[in-house]
Amino acid sequence: MESFNYKEHYQNDAVEFDYFEERKGATEHDERRVREFIISKVPNDVNSILDVGCGNGWAAKEFLSQGKKVSALDISLTNPSKAKQLYQSQNHFGIVADSFHLPFNNESFDCVIASEIIEHVIDPADFVKELFRVVKKGGKLIVTTPYKEKLIYYLCVHCNQKTPAHAHIHSFDEKKLESLYSGNNLESFSFETFGNKALIFLRTYVILQYLPFWLWKIKDRIANFFINRPIHIICIYNKKS
Repeated sequence: MESFNYKEHYQNDAVEFDYFEERKGATEHDERRVREFIISKVPNDVNSILDVGCGNGWAAKEFLSQGKKVSALDISLTNPSKAKQLYQSQNHFGIVADSFHLPFNNESFDCVIASEIIEHVIDPADFVKELFRVVKKGGKLIVTTPYKEKLIYYLCVHCNQKTPAHAHIHSFDEKKLESLYSGNNLESFSFETFGNKALIFLRTYVILQYLPFWLWKIKDRIANFFINRPIHIICIYNKKS
């Protein structure tokens, strides 16, 4: 992993793959529920949000309409530029930067979001430390990632080295995520698992996609009570006031 050029990889990734294309079926439903879980964890009084690894700019779309300031950050120019074009606002800022070296002062944002990103980064602890650095006192760092993912590798035909599927190089549970940061400015750590592999396998999204988030969440909890196979984990690092 030491020779892996993550900057070049994810700059190319944003060019070669369209993060803005329409999702369909189970994928669309799963991504929607991840977004809804994050939205439910962002306090109403939050004013400024940093979206790390902004993808298709969903956070800007959601929170700009609530009057919040959103900085959409990515290591590639492609995604923040497209997001800025789609969601035009004086409160929307497109930032091209490395998430390990954020171009912001300490305590710059009320809330930092990193959705389905941490499983890709070389050093998760340094990643969390840098993101938490720019969270304001009393603010939150919200992270989502696949839960206890079984990493799959393929043998690359070009370099003859093992290559992780979907570029996921880490698997997480609540204990590992909590261990990533223990600074004196951490007030609390909390987490919640959600999604259910059995429901995805049975293609129940065909029906469940019509449920509002609160009702889907109840159904999801019931499913995981009987068949404990959650797909995602969302965790929150709260900074002391």
